[in-house]
Amino acid sequence: MQTVSPYCAYTLQLPPDPRAPSIARGTVRHVVRAHGMGELADTAELLASELVTNAYRHAPGPYALRVRTLEPHRLRVGVWDNDPEIPPPFNGELLTPPVSGPATGALPECGRGLWLVQLYADDWGAYRFGERSGHLGKLLWAECALKGDA
Repeated sequence: MQTVSPYCAYTLQLPPDPRAPSIARGTVRHVVRAHGMGELADTAELLASELVTNAYRHAPGPYALRVRTLEPHRLRVGVWDNDPEIPPPFNGELLTPPVSGPATGALPECGRGLWLVQLYADDWGAYRFGERSGHLGKLLWAECALKGDA
């Protein structure tokens, strides 16, 4: 007997706090395991962490994580924030890989998060909210699925 609905949505309000990405990863980990999608945990955690980090760094106010199960073995992770600017790749402009530094060959500390979302997500998108909706800002989302289900 199944006790958990296969299609659910969870929302977590997050404060402007540098620990928010870690809290988002933990929340996503618990959701995917509770829904029998533990194989998606690493990818889903990465997507949530990068989207939350983007909101923390660029949005001037509060933000929220939304985790939604879709058809079997598919998950959507979204982050709402109050900044209406939609960044690439969510605006249709694909990102190029970050360039290594000249002295060390290491990747730069900033600018690779949404590139990772583009790289690891099976799909992604954005919605802009206007004054009429009562929620200014945007929602960035990314989906991941078990291979063979994408």
